[in-house]
Amino acid sequence: MRVLAIDSSGLTATVAVVEDEQTIAEYTVNYKKTHSQTLLPMIDEVKKMIDLDLSSIDAIAVSGGPGSFTGLRIGSATAKGLGLALGKPLIHVPTVDALAYNVYGCGDLICPIMDARRKQVYTGLYSFSHEVKDGTHLTEAAFHVEEQQMAIAVEELIGKLNAYKRPVVFLGDGVPVYCQMLEEGLEVPYSFAPSYMNRQRAAVVGALGIAYYYAGKYETAEAHKPDYLRVSQAERERAQREKEAKTEVREMTIEDGAVVAEIEHQSFSDAWSEKAILETLEQNNSVCFVAEKAGKRVGYLLGYTAVDEVEIARIAVIDEMKRQGVGHALMLALKAWSKEHQIAKVLLDVRESNQAAGAFYVREGFVNDGVRKAFYQDPKEDAVLMSLEIDK
Repeated sequence: MRVLAIDSSGLTATVAVVEDEQTIAEYTVNYKKTHSQTLLPMIDEVKKMIDLDLSSIDAIAVSGGPGSFTGLRIGSATAKGLGLALGKPLIHVPTVDALAYNVYGCGDLICPIMDARRKQVYTGLYSFSHEVKDGTHLTEAAFHVEEQQMAIAVEELIGKLNAYKRPVVFLGDGVPVYCQMLEEGLEVPYSFAPSYMNRQRAAVVGALGIAYYYAGKYETAEAHKPDYLRVSQAERERAQREKEAKTEVREMTIEDGAVVAEIEHQSFSDAWSEKAILETLEQNNSVCFVAEKAGKRVGYLLGYTAVDEVEIARIAVIDEMKRQGVGHALMLALKAWSKEHQIAKVLLDVRESNQAAGAFYVREGFVNDGVRKAFYQDPKEDAVLMSLEIDK
């Protein structure tokens, strides 16, 4: 089996071509350049040096995080793009798993640490056991994940390691940052891996990736997503801005179709397609609203009018904005629109089991009009019919 391996999860950028029994080529740079400047040129250089036809590889192994947000995005996008172009599967290799695999066969507890800032690290705990093959003197090392990758405070990690009461070997870019804290807090013997094995290496990602592939741990390029473990500061700040921003509701346009379809698929088992949404928008008797916060589309409402009534066909809010007033803003917009257009009543139906939605509609002034048996499919369920009188 031949694998192209990529790791850009930390400061190190590294690319390798690995087969079952050997590393064909490896290119590693641990310098101050951005991975967007280095990763693709490194892959091109490896291709030239070994006359590699990328179609000859069987899979792409990529370090899937945790680590640098920018680095993970670049590495993930590069691997996904190649996987899609070549029609090859991706092998997701957790970054700290691969770091630990650097010290293959080590008898100590292995603790990779990557600096996550604010006295926190990305880490995991690993070990190897040795088994003798039947009828031989040959031993094989089995890789064990004692504790899966996590984001943890250094002090908490030290307490966890002391509780293991085993010698520990450390490696990773968190070592020079937190070595003093480790020295002051550890009560067990410890050591640091030497320079040739203390950072990310694509050859290791490839070797572990091949093992994972044979164990059935691989995915399509479309399905691959990096593991961030926690959102970046920029993303946290953006989420806070969106949360605090005022909800604005406007009439839907054709440019909203793709986003609304995506929210549909996240919200409903019987999601409408973008085509169905745009067809609804084009109808003369439709009423369609989109809710935005800080310029991001966070919810929508689709309805149809008949004489002096309007029936809500779809209403949804993205998960992270639920209970933030978005649904209420959409309802206020519909009520105002209905009053302006001499609509006397708003109708809707809701799954009987959807108690949260039912309670929301009651708060908005809707009353229960009865039950329609076996109205919903996938799964089959009764619908509760509700209505709201519009004050004139």
